[in-house]
Amino acid sequence: MPCSQEFLLGEFQRSLDERYRLSVPNELGDALTAESADCILAKERPGCLSLWSAPVWQSRLDEGVELVKQKMRSGRLQNRIGQVQLFGRLLSTRHRPVKLAGRGRLVIPEGFREFLGVESGGEVQIVGAAVCVEIWNPDSWLKYLEGRMPRFRRLFDQLSR
Repeated sequence: MPCSQEFLLGEFQRSLDERYRLSVPNELGDALTAESADCILAKERPGCLSLWSAPVWQSRLDEGVELVKQKMRSGRLQNRIGQVQLFGRLLSTRHRPVKLAGRGRLVIPEGFREFLGVESGGEVQIVGAAVCVEIWNPDSWLKYLEGRMPRFRRLFDQLSR
């Protein structure tokens, strides 16, 4: 991950329009696209999509995929073909290149809309997740926060030591 990338932080409520367009807040969109206008939209967890700088995403993806390929070539995954197939299926459908258009507009593509679980005209939460921007179904976001917030102090202490 490039060291020059800004820490992406903030929480914003937005609406999807009738064409599933979404305006990403300038403070997040500008930082995300500082290195390149190209972005990657990824399915993270049910009710959540993540938006990455394409160069950052591609670097991480290339490293991980190359490790899997090396293991395959060396025969270390010979008895795990089912897991390799699952990995390939999920990788094939997990992410898609997107661009932020004028005013930070993003179109949520078909297939990603269903995963997010928000209809046109519906509300979403946009959250800075330090290294990427997340787009959440509000109900999923609340459940996620309720389960994770009580452990924030311990996480902060672990990461900042």
